[in-house]
Amino acid sequence: MKDFTGRVAVVTGGASGIGKALAKAFQAEGMRVVIADVEQAALDTTAGELGDVMAVQVDVSDPDSVGELADRVFAEHGSCHVLCNNAGVSVANLDVWATTPNDWRWVHGVNVNGVAHGIQAFVPRMLESGEEGFVMNTSSGDGGISPLAEQVVYATSKAAVSIMTECLAAQLVAQETKLRAGIFYPSGGILNTGIWTTKRNRPESLKREQPVDESQEVTFDQFMGGMKAAGIDIPVQDLDELAQFALQGIRNDDFVIMIGREQMEEELTQRAVKLAKGECPIEVGHPGMT
Repeated sequence: MKDFTGRVAVVTGGASGIGKALAKAFQAEGMRVVIADVEQAALDTTAGELGDVMAVQVDVSDPDSVGELADRVFAEHGSCHVLCNNAGVSVANLDVWATTPNDWRWVHGVNVNGVAHGIQAFVPRMLESGEEGFVMNTSSGDGGISPLAEQVVYATSKAAVSIMTECLAAQLVAQETKLRAGIFYPSGGILNTGIWTTKRNRPESLKREQPVDESQEVTFDQFMGGMKAAGIDIPVQDLDELAQFALQGIRNDDFVIMIGREQMEEELTQRAVKLAKGECPIEVGHPGMT
């Protein structure tokens, strides 16, 4: 897809962070933008800032909610050309045996099922339109490339998103459609997004069955403060620049949209070598990829 003018973009998790930056980038290209988010207050604020956008409160873990979003988009705009399944949440860093069933239900309900629901609700109609389009699913290097052991719930969800997108992309090409799909790996440095405080959106029905040590939950500022105190300088990636990079990836029909993706080869090669030897590829204390 080379020309975005007049096209329709839908972004889940679009009221803040990466989603908001994507919405701004699409709008600047002359697209008609729909932002979907579970947080009504954040939606109202972002819609006020961006102006001419459609803002819809959506729970991506609920297929009916996503289906209603698709109904509204096609009723209002008649089409969707760029679908960004971007909404995501996380939980505290824990040993696998310290996680609870609701940790998995919540994170995978949003991060994995939410992407599947977006594909199920939008892609059939996008195909029916016969127009070119792009589905960009937000994954993470933590899971999709080099998982962090302590972030097991989040990492496994993002690994699932990467594989789901591979399958989707292959099917779209095999059936000679005008749609393409790509994995978006937010990258370039540490990201100051709402993922650090997603527990604010955790439903009461999916609350943890047992309390978690609050020391396991840190904000972006606390993390950066700790790194600074330890003498570690971590670059912070500007979200607007990241969104521009993603937009160019869509324009190029890239399957992997990632700043510094050439680093992936070494990471994956090292994993493959260890796996081929029958070894666990995760190193203790390995920083992984942001």
